Amino acid sequence: MRILVVDDEADVQPLFLQRFRKEIKNNEIEFSFALSGEEALNVLHNAHSEIVLILSDINMPGMSGLELLTHIREDFNDPPPPVVMMITAYGDEENHRQAMEKGADEFLTKPLDFILLKEKLKTFAE
Repeated sequence: MRILVVDDEADVQPLFLQRFRKEIKNNEIEFSFALSGEEALNVLHNAHSEIVLILSDINMPGMSGLELLTHIREDFNDPPPPVVMMITAYGDEENHRQAMEKGADEFLTKPLDFILLKEKLKTFAE
């Protein structure tokens, strides 16, 4: 399963690689990383058929995660469309409502509960 993680905080990449090292070693999961919504769209344009899941922060400079979600749902609907999980440090109801209205499959809050995330990934992989 190839996962695209979109977050403007560079320290997210080593965290994911460390928390999923067993799954990466076993070739169960492959990660791509983007530091902005714009960079994520470039990754998707080059490899969207390979990306099964997108984990995107909502609050980023430039293109927000909600704007990115809108682009994903409009431009990358080829079956099967990628699963999109939105992540925010602010678990407020307005962000949750907007994310779900724009087509998010899941809404997670920071700090990420990696045990919960792994459980959710298993259900999407099946």
